[in-house]
This record gives sequence, structure tokens and C-alpha cells, in this order.
Amino acid sequence: MKIVRKDDLFLIYYEQWINIYKEGAVREITMAKYRMTLNWIKKLMPTVKIYELNRTTYQQLLNEYAIHHERQTTMDFHHQLKGAILDAVDDGLIDRDPTRKAIIKGKPPRKKKTKFLNQFELNTLIKNLNLRDEINWDWLILLIAKTGMRFSEALGLTPSDFDFSYQTVSVNKTWDYKGKGGFLPTKNKSSIRKIQIDWQTTSQFVRLIKGMEENKPIFVDKKVYNSTVNNILSKHCKQLEIPIISIHGLRHTHASLLLFAGVSMASVARRLGHSSMTTTQKTYLHIIHELENQDTDLIIRSISQLV
Repeated sequence: MKIVRKDDLFLIYYEQWINIYKEGAVREITMAKYRMTLNWIKKLMPTVKIYELNRTTYQQLLNEYAIHHERQTTMDFHHQLKGAILDAVDDGLIDRDPTRKAIIKGKPPRKKKTKFLNQFELNTLIKNLNLRDEINWDWLILLIAKTGMRFSEALGLTPSDFDFSYQTVSVNKTWDYKGKGGFLPTKNKSSIRKIQIDWQTTSQFVRLIKGMEENKPIFVDKKVYNSTVNNILSKHCKQLEIPIISIHGLRHTHASLLLFAGVSMASVARRLGHSSMTTTQKTYLHIIHELENQDTDLIIRSISQLV
């Protein structure tokens, strides 16, 4: 391993840093983001040396990156760089933290697509799924809609994960559909969980997976692409004239309906496998605000009766 000096290029330091501290310590999808950040450094400041990195040069880097990206993406870029830069400061390669008081800019956000369906729309979708006697992608659509699982979690399910006596399905692994296939660990420890399912889904899957190999994926028999299932779901939505959502949108739909039904934030977070309630609160802030408005109306109606 080459000893990095102050007059080496920053891109060399950053590449070495992600190889030492991130390779094997983060998921491959996260590692890909660090490599993408490295590519942008090579493009935007290929000649800047480590000792030349100050608040001005760093802000210029962020500004140039922000020309091509939305503010949130620029913020992510900043966070992926900051860890390495702070280590360079600790190692005495940079005199002061150049990321201090950095201004995050970016292009105006694109119009957001619909992320979830309401209860009527979801019921319409489920009633019109093509649920045959053998496994197809519509069964996966149904299962995600009823459990809120991540796509990779649903792909990783095997018959042994179902406990029909207790009406639960265990999430303890995922399927590497973005890579070479095979089982992978869950996103985090909180993602390992048992999800309660309704009696109807239980009876459907009792028949559906009967005779299947206990430890073989239910939905996977060849290379799987996220776009394949998204296209099937999109086709259903178009035919039924309901908002077009992604397969991940079914997860948002599941959580949204639970929150509107009065299920606690803590219970929804556990069911989704979030690492903390903060994640759930940030993701569904718009629903929380809507529920608060409903609570306000309820409070006013209640106290107006106190005469």
C-alpha cells in the first residue's frame, strides 16, 4: 500500500480510502455509489492535490457537481466525501476541515411520481391480479402489497420461511438480483423480522408452495430484473386506470394504509424492518401531517361538544 503524502492527488487518496475503509464493509450497492463519487472527482478536479483542498476548492467541487444533480443527490455526494476528508484532516494531510459550512446547491427537483395507492386503488389492483395455481409475478405483487417487504426480501423467500400455524413469514435474507444471484444478508439487523399475514394469504400460499423444495427461492428460477416486475405492475395500473406505481411503491402503499388505519409508528417501523422510527417518520412525513390535520378536526369537534 502506497503511503499517501500531502502533495499527492486527492483522487488517489480517496480511491485508497474507499478501498481500505469501505470495500467489504458496506453493501455492494453502497460501494457502487462511492465508486461513482470517485469518478466525479476524476472528472471535476483531476489535478487538485490533497494540501490544496480548502473551503474554496471544496465548495467549487460541490457547485460544479450541483449543476448536474438535484440538491439531495449533491448532499449524498458531500456525505460520501466528508468521511474521507475528515480522516485526511486527522492524519495531518489537510490543515483544516474544508467541508465546514459547505453550501449544498442543486437543480430543482423533478416532479415526484405517485408513490402509493389509496385503499380503493389497492383493492382494485388486488382483485384484478392474475393469481393462477402456480407461481407468477402477480403472486409476488400480492405478497409485497400485504406485507410491505422490500423487493429483494420477497425474492429471497423460501417455503421454510412460512409458518402457517402462526400465520407468519420470516424475513432473514435477501436475493442478489442486481448481481450474480444467490442469497445475501438483509439490509440491516432490524430487517430480520417475522411479519404477520392474514388467513386468506396464508391459505393461498399453503396450496401454492406445497411440494416445493424447502430452501429454494419461491419466486426465482433464473435471472430476475426489477424492471420486469415493474412493467407487469405498470401494465395492471394502466388497464385499471389507477396511478402507476413501482414495486417499491407497494411497500409505501402498505405502510401508508397502516398509518391511516391508526397503527402506531413503532409497529409500522418494525413491520417494514426500518432501523429506527426516525426513518419511518422521514419517509412518511406527509402522511403524519395529514393525520395531524385529522386529529385537529377531531379535537375541535370533541371540545365543541363541551357545553
